[in-house]
Order: sequence, then C-alpha cells, then structure tokens
Amino acid sequence: MVKIGNIELSDFPLLLAPMEDVSDPPFRALCKEQGADVVYTEFISSEGLIRDAAKSVKKLDIYEKERPVGIQIFGANLESMLRTIEIVEQSKPDIIDINFGCPVKKVVSKGAGAGILKDIDLMVALTKAMVAHTNIPITVKTRLGWDESSIKIVEVAERLQDVGCKAIAIHGRTRAQMYKGDANWKPIAAVKNNSRMHIPVFGNGDVNTPEKAIEMRDVYGLDGAMIGRASIGNPWFFKQVKHFMQTGMHLPEISIADRVAMAKRHLEMEIAWKEAEIVGVMETRRHYTNYFKGIPHFKPYRLKMVTSDVAQDVFNVLDEVLQKFG
Repeated sequence: MVKIGNIELSDFPLLLAPMEDVSDPPFRALCKEQGADVVYTEFISSEGLIRDAAKSVKKLDIYEKERPVGIQIFGANLESMLRTIEIVEQSKPDIIDINFGCPVKKVVSKGAGAGILKDIDLMVALTKAMVAHTNIPITVKTRLGWDESSIKIVEVAERLQDVGCKAIAIHGRTRAQMYKGDANWKPIAAVKNNSRMHIPVFGNGDVNTPEKAIEMRDVYGLDGAMIGRASIGNPWFFKQVKHFMQTGMHLPEISIADRVAMAKRHLEMEIAWKEAEIVGVMETRRHYTNYFKGIPHFKPYRLKMVTSDVAQDVFNVLDEVLQKFG
C-alpha cells in the first residue's frame, strides 16, 4: 500500500498529471471512472488566485466523485503562496501539490515552476513554510534539474522530504529538455533507492503504454506512475494499464461506438461545466485526435470537429463517424 499522508492508495497507484487546459473537472471525472487513483487540477497561479482572476478561481472547482484529488499551485513568492494555501483550503482538496516543474517560459521567467530549480534553497524554504501553514498534505512535482549539468534530484528530494513534503512526482527530463528526447527514469530510481527516503516517489514522463508502467514499477522500483499526455483523448489508459498489470494481457481495442460515446459525453460535460457552449466546444478539441487515433482517412472528420464552434455540428460529425467506421 502507498500512502500520501493519511491517504491510503493501492500498490503502484496511477495518477492523472496536472495539465493546463486538459485536467479540468470533466476530464478528471472520466479518468477517475476509468481507474485513475489520484487526479490533479490544472496548475493554478498563486498570483492569479490572489487577484481573484476568474480563470484561476474556476480551476478550484473539485467534486466528491474525484477524491482523492489534489489542487496544484505554482508561484515563487512566499507571501503569495501562503495566501494561496488559505484560498485553496476552502475547496477542501485532499492534497495540495506545488509545481516546481513547469518548463513554460512565461512561468519560468517569474522564477516559478521549473524556474525555481535554479534556487534549491528557495524551493525547500517555500515547501517548508507551506507544510507549516496547513494540515493538508503538501506534495511536490518537479523535474530532474534545470539542465544536465545541475541534476541534484536525490539531494533535492531528500531535503523536500525532510521539511515535510508527503510525496514527490518527478518528470524524467530537465527544464532544458522541455518535452524533447526520452525521459530518463534512472535518476528517479536513485531517489527511490536512497535509504533515507520514506515518502512515495512517483515517476512521470513517457508512460505511454501498459508495458512502460510495468517497467517503471518492476525495473525502476517506483511507487506509482503519473500519467500525462498518454491520457489526452484516452481516459481508458488507466484501465488498460491496470488490466495489463493484473493479467499480463491487453484489453481489446476500444470500439468506435465507445469512442464516439465517450467523446460525446466529454463534450456535454465540458459545456455544462463551462456554462458556455463555445468554450466547452473549444476545450474538447485537443482530445479528438487521440479519441480517434489509428482510424484511417479520419482527417476530414477531425478537421470538421476542430473548426466548428457549434456543439450540434460536432455531435453530427460524431454520428457520421459512427455510421462510417462503427
């Protein structure tokens, strides 16, 4: 059994990674239904929350059916981060996760996300202060280091644990790599194999097949896998991984009927949550390529789906897809 604070999880839990414009409540609900053990919100700007920016506040929406659910925040200013915790606590998340890994320039340029990897002392001090400021378990998501020459993740993880961090998820790339090249899980395994570490160590990056998840568990000895891009337009991925872990067999390919039904549900849920048809339609677009991955000659249908602003038009195209390929 894996524990984050007092939260008990199964052996080798699967976590839905926090992803901007992806891991919103509708998508989290679908992933949860399909076997995700823990889900995280999109990352939320501490400065945005304090300013009461509508987009940041909306990201605090969490629902009972999602639990355990983590709210992820980012920032580099101690006062702002502590104020953010007070705001976040009102949503009653099970976990508060600090993003020390986002490589995007507009985040890094403010010293937040992966930008803080240039100042490990600040990273540790922020974590320590936040742990002291709340009874909710604080966890961290980070990267191996700023670049290849500054990887000190074993030491960093140990220091974060020592100031009260309850779990750490590590993406197997440096900030300099962004999302290029292959993720390197060896340094993550080194964190796990450090005899002083006793909190869960989760691996992240390139877990895009059930076999990769097994490898992360059996070869690298990690406590769980955080799934990001492989789940986009494929909430079934969690179920597929778990089935493979239990049986050594792959689940049958998802039928066209099931793909269409899931895409329709996803769109309906997005519109309901956003309370605006056009926004719901736009939020779902990024998922269509993967919902229908591998279908030959699908491009014209996908093009219609991602260029329409009207929900009924998208539903009509999905009906066409079912008639043509189902």
